[in-house]
Amino acid sequence: MDSDRRRGNESSLLLISSLADASGIQGSIFSAGKPRDETDIIFFCSPNNPTGYAASRQQLQQLGEFAKANGSIIIYDSAYASYISDDSPRSIYENPRAKEIAIEVSSFSKFAGFTGVRLGWTVVPEELLYMNRYPVIKDYNRIVCTSFNGASSVAQAGGLACLSKEGFRALSAVIDYYKGNAEIIGGAFASLGMKVYGGKNAPYLWVHFPGTSSWDVFREMLDKAHILTVPGRGFGPGGEEFVGVSAFGHRESILEASRRPKNHYK
Repeated sequence: MDSDRRRGNESSLLLISSLADASGIQGSIFSAGKPRDETDIIFFCSPNNPTGYAASRQQLQQLGEFAKANGSIIIYDSAYASYISDDSPRSIYENPRAKEIAIEVSSFSKFAGFTGVRLGWTVVPEELLYMNRYPVIKDYNRIVCTSFNGASSVAQAGGLACLSKEGFRALSAVIDYYKGNAEIIGGAFASLGMKVYGGKNAPYLWVHFPGTSSWDVFREMLDKAHILTVPGRGFGPGGEEFVGVSAFGHRESILEASRRPKNHYK
């Protein structure tokens, strides 16, 4: 990118995460404080990994208003959108004005299990412009065409199969299966009096262990219950006292894993 298309000699990046308020950023999207005015690019993932939280329309509008006023570009990761169960927006472009401020990226990895094959897509609207009115899509096309030869034919064929009527029905059933797993896991931890977030709009749950180190909980669960979780601290300071749990897996394994904490923490 030419320097005159940027804000100055240095660009600033910001990753906004639900970890700012692990209870699910119920209020302001900027609960941990607004980004600096010189922020050029804002990375935002909804539904979020690891908290499993999906941003509301009001929160995305608030984020968009900041980006518009500040001249920032939002890179919106919607990889888990197919898991959304309520009225939460599945795309940032559900707000028509977002075409002026946002790039959306997504992937077959989560909704179709393409974690090894690697297939995804990016939406760069023609309406998205730098501060000097130069179209972002022109730079994007130039970079992609010179650095990437395209997805493999195997990946493309698999993607087309997933998007067929039969494929889409099958994938919807798989997603419902994993959401059922999440409900089982969430119920198990909730029955022990723990606060559980996520699991409704994403295949991840975020379990709160007040007053504890997330690494201590991780080791305790692994050593005593033989369950592998993810220490929340690994996602940043806001993840302390939390562990992440995935709903991906066979139902028998999920049921067994859900029984073990009850035996240990009862």
